[in-house]
Amino acid sequence: MATAYDGFKDYVLDQLADLRGVTSRAMFGGYGLYQRGTFFGIIHKGRLYFKVAPKTVGLYKEQGMKPFRPNAKQTLKSFYEVPVDIIEDSEHLAEWATQSYQNLEGLSRSRRSSS
Repeated sequence: MATAYDGFKDYVLDQLADLRGVTSRAMFGGYGLYQRGTFFGIIHKGRLYFKVAPKTVGLYKEQGMKPFRPNAKQTLKSFYEVPVDIIEDSEHLAEWATQSYQNLEGLSRSRRSSS
């Protein structure tokens, strides 16, 4: 079922076209973004959020961005909104997406090596 925000999802995917393997899946009234199967982003109600790590969350906070809040009772501090000026610049957006994805890859590798 198409939503009012499908155009924004298509725009984001178009902006990320240079990153091979980025896909989206419908979830909870929005979309999850995946890079080679790794969940790294959320599109929800016309906003884009990327997974953050301790070393990247400052970039988002410096620009006044807030964590993902799907409803009044829930806040996910592991995902922060991506600034509009970054979304509009496909090169910068690809850099931010790559940072998000690579941080997740690093976490996954370190967890495997410590077990």
